[in-house]
Amino acid sequence: MGADRTDALVERLFAATVGALELLSVHVGVVLGLYDVLADGDPVTAPAFAERAGIAPRYAREWLEQQAVAGFLEVDDAERGEDERAYRLPPEHVPVLAEQESLAHVAPFGGLLAGVGEALPQVVAAYRTGDGVPYAEYGAAFRNGQGAINRPAYVHDLPGAWLPSIPEVHERLHADPPARVAELGSGQGWACLAVARAYPNVRVDGFDLDDASVADARAAAERAGLADRVGFEVRDAAEFADVGPFDLVLILEALHDLPRPVEALAGARAALAPGGSVLVADERVADRFTAPGDEVERMMYGWSVLHCLPTQLVEQPSAALGTVLRADTVRGLGEAAGFSTVDVLAIENDFFRFYRLRP
Repeated sequence: MGADRTDALVERLFAATVGALELLSVHVGVVLGLYDVLADGDPVTAPAFAERAGIAPRYAREWLEQQAVAGFLEVDDAERGEDERAYRLPPEHVPVLAEQESLAHVAPFGGLLAGVGEALPQVVAAYRTGDGVPYAEYGAAFRNGQGAINRPAYVHDLPGAWLPSIPEVHERLHADPPARVAELGSGQGWACLAVARAYPNVRVDGFDLDDASVADARAAAERAGLADRVGFEVRDAAEFADVGPFDLVLILEALHDLPRPVEALAGARAALAPGGSVLVADERVADRFTAPGDEVERMMYGWSVLHCLPTQLVEQPSAALGTVLRADTVRGLGEAAGFSTVDVLAIENDFFRFYRLRP
């Protein structure tokens, strides 16, 4: 029995190693635009691919072979010469690897993993000292991965399902006088831009403490032609009441990252217009700690030990919530911030749980 458990763990960690290496190879493909070259589905040989992608031929061949061995690409005839084989991206894999706004687009997980690797020496040091690791230490790979992994849900589900599930909020965003919406922890701005597109009269303001993310969001607003209605500012979540009032405040997958969540929620409450509310989306973890946990619980604890908790401990004192934010904790935070109602919304989602907070 003991040997069986040992073998099972060996096999599991071996599989995890294969998966991590393949995910990082996907990240290489995303950063270099290699899947964009393949997105039309036409077969291409390694020399032609290298020329189109603008990369060295030897690297091109090795990456194509690896992607085919992994099953991400198809190859016409494996027996042909190495420069004669033709590779293609199957149409079923295009949304996963090449369509940035597809709900199936999970390629950005590679960037998140690469960013964790970039900061890993600082994380190890922080475990010894108890200090935190600044978000910026995880680099552009993590920042872009975080923005890209949430982008499809923010583009499609936020205006298409999440907000319409609260009828009075949905109606207010369409009504006059024009509503004002704020997002705390707005990152690269995809949620703010999605709200502005869906509700043409609304003014949206995003607030984040990361300078690079705010710069990315401002550039995205300019490209989208929405900079006249969508603005982004570096501002602490606990200190923005003076820029309200807002009819809706969004905190999307960010509450667990705040070192002072009660103060941030209190600031959001103070910034609400009469009848306004706060919509929180955070991790859909189990109601209580159990071990072993399911895959969602395992993933959230994985992010917590390597990223979320270290970044939260930069500021002291810190609530140090980690990633695994359970429903009872959200209710307690809301009540401590002065909200009289904290409702869990009946919105189906594999990864997020939704809360509406009202004064």
